[in-house]
Amino acid sequence: MSEHISVLLETEGTYPFVGGGVSTWCDILVREFNRPPDEPDKRVDYYVCAITGDPNVKLRYELMDNVKQLIHVPLWGTEEPAEFILPDVLFSDIYQHKQDTTPQIIEEKFIPLFRRFLHGLEETSLNMAPYGRVIHELYHYFRQYDYVESFKAQQVWEVFQEEMLRPYRERPDDFAPEEIPNLYDLTTALRWLNKLLMVLNAPIPNTDITHATIAAFVGLASVIAKLEYGTPMLLTEHGVYIRERYIHVSATDMTYFLKRFLINLSAFMSRLCYAYADQISPVCNFNQKWERLYGVPEEKLQTIYNGVNPEMFVPASKPAKSQGRPTVVAAARVFPLKDILTMIHTAAIVRQTIPDVKFTVYGSLTADPPYVEECRALIAELELEETFELAGYHSEPAKIFVEGDISILTSISEGFPYTVLESMSCGRPVVATDVGGVREALEGFGVVCKPGDPADLAAGVIKLLQNDEARQTLGRKARNEVLAKYRTSRSVDAYWGSYRRMAEEKGKERVQKTDQQPDLEVVRPLS
Repeated sequence: MSEHISVLLETEGTYPFVGGGVSTWCDILVREFNRPPDEPDKRVDYYVCAITGDPNVKLRYELMDNVKQLIHVPLWGTEEPAEFILPDVLFSDIYQHKQDTTPQIIEEKFIPLFRRFLHGLEETSLNMAPYGRVIHELYHYFRQYDYVESFKAQQVWEVFQEEMLRPYRERPDDFAPEEIPNLYDLTTALRWLNKLLMVLNAPIPNTDITHATIAAFVGLASVIAKLEYGTPMLLTEHGVYIRERYIHVSATDMTYFLKRFLINLSAFMSRLCYAYADQISPVCNFNQKWERLYGVPEEKLQTIYNGVNPEMFVPASKPAKSQGRPTVVAAARVFPLKDILTMIHTAAIVRQTIPDVKFTVYGSLTADPPYVEECRALIAELELEETFELAGYHSEPAKIFVEGDISILTSISEGFPYTVLESMSCGRPVVATDVGGVREALEGFGVVCKPGDPADLAAGVIKLLQNDEARQTLGRKARNEVLAKYRTSRSVDAYWGSYRRMAEEKGKERVQKTDQQPDLEVVRPLS
C-alpha cells in the first residue's frame, strides 16, 4: 500500500476557525503529516469538514499544502445551504431541486425517514445500525431534493409535533404538567434540529479514512462515508461530548422539554458515532469510562495521549515584567467550562496570604462575552484589579508559562489539556482541577484539586509559591515526564499507525469489491 493516505478530518467549533486545545491538536497533525510529494513516507492529505456557528468566521490557522479541501458548514446565519456548503452548485440546479420537492415527494420520501430519525431520539437500545442507515438515506434524499423546502413543509411540522408529544401521551405519569412542551418549545426544537443537521448537505469525499474529532453532529459525515464507500472511521475524543452537553444544558435557563430534547439528541449522536467508529481513541483513559457507559466494546478503545514539542516549550527564566512578583499564569479561553469565576475566587484567597500575588489569564475574550463581563464584574467586586488580569489572546504560547512561577487550570471538564503538558514542558508545575485526564498527567508532578473549590485550589497555589525548593523540584520532574511520555512525535506516530492500519483495511475491501461505487462529488482542491 502507498504511504500516501487521504483523511476526511471532521471538526466542530474548532479547527481551522477557532483556537483552543482541539484546534492545536488538529494543526499539529496536519503540519506533521505535510510531507513533500517526493517524500511520501507518512504524508497525509486532509479534507476538512468544519462545522461552525457563524458563516463569517475567519481562518485562525494557516492551511498547509496537504489540506486539499475545506468544507465549511455554518449552522446559523444562512438561509440556504448552497450559500456556503454548496457554493459551486448552479442556481438552476437549486431551483430545480426546489421545484422537485413537492408535498407528495415530501410525504412519500422524507416523512418516513424523518419519523424513523425522531424515533431514534427516544431509543435506549445500543443497536444504532438502523439509524445510521436512516442518516445515509437522508443524505441521498438531500442530494436530489431541497433541504429548506423539506423542513418547512406542513407535514414535517405535524409529524414533529406528533413524535415529540408521543412520550407525554404514552407515559403521562412520568411527567409533571409544567414539563409538557408548549408551542414555543416545539417550534424552537424543530428550528434547532433544522440547523443542527445541516451537515447532511455537505459533499462527502471518498477518502481512505474518516477522522472525527468529536462524537457529535459532524460525525454524521463518517457514518455516511462508511455506508457509502466502506470508509473506516477513527474517532478521537478530547472532552467527552455527551458529558459536556449534560453540564452545559443543565446549567442553561430553558424549559424542561428543550433540555430533554437537546440531551436526547446529543446522546443519539454520540451513540451513533460510537457504533460506527472502527477505533475510538480518547486522549486519556478517563474518557473510556464514559465510552464504555455508552456501549463501546473494549476492543475498539485505544488511548492516544496528546503530545507537545519540548524543543518549543522549554524552561526559561521569568521575563522582566513578572520578575520579583509571585505570578500564576493560565492559558484558557474565558468561557464557563474553564470556570474562570472559581479562579478569581482562588486569587482572592491567595492574596490574603501572599498580598503581591499576580494571576494572569491568556486566552480569547470572544468565546462568551456575557461570561467575560461576569468575570470582570467579580474582579471589580472583590477589588482584584491589581491582582487578576484577563490579558486576552497571546500570539506566542511558548512564552506564556515561563512568565509565571506556576500555572493554574480550574476547568470543570477537560480531555487531556495541552496547557498542562505545555506548562510541564516549561518546567512550571501546575495546580489543576481533577477533571478528565488531568490526574493522569499531573499526579506526582503537580497539585490536583477539587473542581469548583477555590479554597482547595488556593491551598495548592500557596503551597507551591511559598516553597521554592518543592516548586523547582516538581518543575524538573514535570519536564522529564514530558520528555519521557508526552512528545509530539510519540502522539503523531500513534496516529500514523492507526491511519496506516485502517487504510490498509479499506484497501483490502476495495480489491475484494468488484462493483466499487463512484464518488458522489468531485472534490475540488482549494484555490
